[in-house]
Amino acid sequence: MDKTSLIIPKPKSCAFCAYLKNQRPFTFVFKNEDIAILVTREQRGNPHLLVIPIRHVETLLEITDQEASNLIIGVKNAAVAIEKEYKPLGISVWQKNGVPASQSIGHVHFHVAGTLEKGGTEWEDVPELPLEETEKIAIRLRPYFKEA
Repeated sequence: MDKTSLIIPKPKSCAFCAYLKNQRPFTFVFKNEDIAILVTREQRGNPHLLVIPIRHVETLLEITDQEASNLIIGVKNAAVAIEKEYKPLGISVWQKNGVPASQSIGHVHFHVAGTLEKGGTEWEDVPELPLEETEKIAIRLRPYFKEA
């Protein structure tokens, strides 16, 4: 794809790629050759997951049709697992492209979160959970996925 007009975050290395390569610890609910579903350490919902492509792709504008299909299926499956296990009254899905849209990691990703008791999701700062706590969330959700 040709260069886009979007301003993309440019860290020295991609955090998501480091997690996928097991260079940095992170909690996975599901992973196959196309996508991964992770439990974010910053829980903005009940619970809050990330759906990412395995291939490093900076924005939604650059994913292939097959990646788009795999990602939306992953988003749907994450939402189904959250609804079945946590019974939220709503589910939020969001995705950002470019620094002006508040994209902070230059690797396309979808957020999928059960709403909080008060409604919505938390947009203020939230504490970062230790991996032991994110693993507890993953343990509850993994039975809803065929491959892991």
